[in-house]
Amino acid sequence: MDSPEVTFTLAYLVFAVCFVFTPTEFHSAGLTVQNLLSGWLGSEDAAFVPYHLRRTAATLLCHSLLPLGYYVGMCFAASEKQLYYPSQTPETWRAFLLLALMLPTITCTLIYYWSRDRWARHPLARTLALYALPRSGWRAVASSVNTEFRRIDKFATGVPGARVIVTDTWVMKVTTYRVHVAQQQDVHLTLMESQQHDLSPDSHLPVQLLTIRVASANPAVQAFDIRTWRPAS
Repeated sequence: MDSPEVTFTLAYLVFAVCFVFTPTEFHSAGLTVQNLLSGWLGSEDAAFVPYHLRRTAATLLCHSLLPLGYYVGMCFAASEKQLYYPSQTPETWRAFLLLALMLPTITCTLIYYWSRDRWARHPLARTLALYALPRSGWRAVASSVNTEFRRIDKFATGVPGARVIVTDTWVMKVTTYRVHVAQQQDVHLTLMESQQHDLSPDSHLPVQLLTIRVASANPAVQAFDIRTWRPAS
């Protein structure tokens, strides 16, 4: 069980899980898509919407390359399998290689579709377009979001993969692959779940973990859930 093939598989599996879910140690070491591509992504504070248009696309592409990275690594870790000659590899490995090539190909096609018309087809841009005035477009709404995000009185909490941001006008949830946006005056909050915990990781006091559904009055805007702690009553 100590063969290079098994060792590499276990090590790569740990790396892939940590790269996707980015624990604190990976953030501290700078092993995140945001840090590795910071020069291209730009600044979140300077331009919130353009930053996340690029970040979600880059994250999706980087994660789709992980299976291909595993195959390339196995070419060296298990050289006796001759994986660098696909025509001579077992059928299982050929199928895996095909899948590993298809994932980034499909992802690149999707990103190209999103980026058409200056990212107007991206899910975030489509959501913002629902709030645009009749003679304006999603970019005018994006400008408003950018301006409010730069203000120091905004509220932001949560881990990088599930951040909740509340500004004067907007409620937003930033996840790994998507940014959910809803206008405060249109939202309806519903308590979906409440879990009692004996100790809080921060204060060591009893707390409740609340799951709240944020639903817009506009049915075209997708509802999303936010999770927050509160002292137990």
